Amino acid sequence: MKPAFSVIFLTTLLGAGQGLFLALFTHQSYALFGLLPMQSDAFYGYGSAIALLLLGGGLIASFFHLGRPERAWRAASQWRTSWLSREVIALPIFMGAIFAYGVSHLAGLRPEVVTLPSGLLIDLSVVIGYIGTFLAFVLFVCTGMVYACLRFLREWYSPLTVINYILMGGSSGFILAAFYAALAAPSQTYFFVGWAIIITLLAFVGRIASLIRNARLKPKSTMQTAIGVKHPHIVQRSMGAMGGSFNTREFFHGKSPAFLRTIKPAFLLLAFVMPLLLLALGIFTPSLLGLAFALQYIGLLAERWFFFAQANHPQNLYYQTIG
Repeated sequence: MKPAFSVIFLTTLLGAGQGLFLALFTHQSYALFGLLPMQSDAFYGYGSAIALLLLGGGLIASFFHLGRPERAWRAASQWRTSWLSREVIALPIFMGAIFAYGVSHLAGLRPEVVTLPSGLLIDLSVVIGYIGTFLAFVLFVCTGMVYACLRFLREWYSPLTVINYILMGGSSGFILAAFYAALAAPSQTYFFVGWAIIITLLAFVGRIASLIRNARLKPKSTMQTAIGVKHPHIVQRSMGAMGGSFNTREFFHGKSPAFLRTIKPAFLLLAFVMPLLLLALGIFTPSLLGLAFALQYIGLLAERWFFFAQANHPQNLYYQTIG
């Protein structure tokens, strides 16, 4: 498939925003049970504002993928059958939850909701945080299923697609949270770094697993089935069209096999290996955490490009291969 940079920025920015919010509320949950010191309202409030900016950036990027942006609202009309429509609905609801979470902290609007039998006080921000956590995973699933539900694109049609979207978004968000904590709450940096290392390792394993799986896929379609001729020896001399068309432009990335072989180790290094090394060093040098997030984000852009480019549409048997 031909990667669309608007969708690449959409999915990577959304993942980072979702992951950052999950990191912040994970810390608050630990603090709620006395496992960590509770931080100031400003820490959680401004952190959620950063997450909201990332989500807003992803939302803006999505409009560049629309042929008629003024009709964007219609994308939500098929929510009964379309994962894309569900994603379109889930995103603004999730953004609203993060906005409410941030306001509850920054404005001090944290009235008591319930006191558990153990004496644990649950305020409004905690309730919003749990709702936001649920919505974050709903959005992850919707985004991943947009691609994982396509049976004919076998590179995407796997549970690993959804799992990797969750893990890579979580990794990106927790690394950003570690850098944010290094600036705003240095004593809590270790907590975020530890979780970031764990999630990044899991994301690395998940992405390697998907690469191994896809490398073992064998095409179900052949040149014979593409044109409906059963002769055993068929040689293609043209791409199936006299000139460029939608089929030749939008279903193939146009890059050479050598380019694909180069970008694969590049994104594995930038998105996983280098961030893990910098996270380990960042415990002693917090400034490296910012570099870890920046390098990983560049790596995730490359990873997402490869994700889209690796999906081989069956129509390319007829429209792309030139004998």
